[in-house]
Amino acid sequence: MFAMNISIDGCYGHTSFFPDVDLMVYFNQLMQDTGVIVYGRKTYELMIPYWPEVLQTRNDHRPEDIAFAEAMVPIPKIVISRTLKTVSENCTLSSDLPEELLRKLKQQSGKKIALSSTTLLAPMLELGLIDELHLIVHPALVGGEKRLFDDFHSPEKHNFKLVSSQTFRSGVIALHYQK
Repeated sequence: MFAMNISIDGCYGHTSFFPDVDLMVYFNQLMQDTGVIVYGRKTYELMIPYWPEVLQTRNDHRPEDIAFAEAMVPIPKIVISRTLKTVSENCTLSSDLPEELLRKLKQQSGKKIALSSTTLLAPMLELGLIDELHLIVHPALVGGEKRLFDDFHSPEKHNFKLVSSQTFRSGVIALHYQK
């Protein structure tokens, strides 16, 4: 599974969007179905220590952010990095090739595997290792930022089926695709 906030023009900058209450509930539900999160270094450094810190400083955060942190923080995490030497609690550092790691994880039973790395998205899609996409489209044109599928260059077509969509009061639309 891969989930990402994007703009109408496909940009994904992490500072371009601020999820409202409804959207945080949506993301919380995604975490309920997640058994392991696979991070690349950049996303790991963005997400950790932010969400664990939310739990430490509860009074400074919205209830929906606290609920998301309570769902996300306990999930085991694997960080794929060649440069990091250590990772935080509940995280494992992996030197496996990303495709080897995902293949191993997919052979195990349990909840979903969440890939959380825009750098790894294109190569893992090209190898057919991502079965599910959650694209959360915000009603904004951002421009000038990196687009989510800019690095996707596959010689073959990869078909996904829209299995659900949800429109939020803010105008955000969550699109859920499966292979």
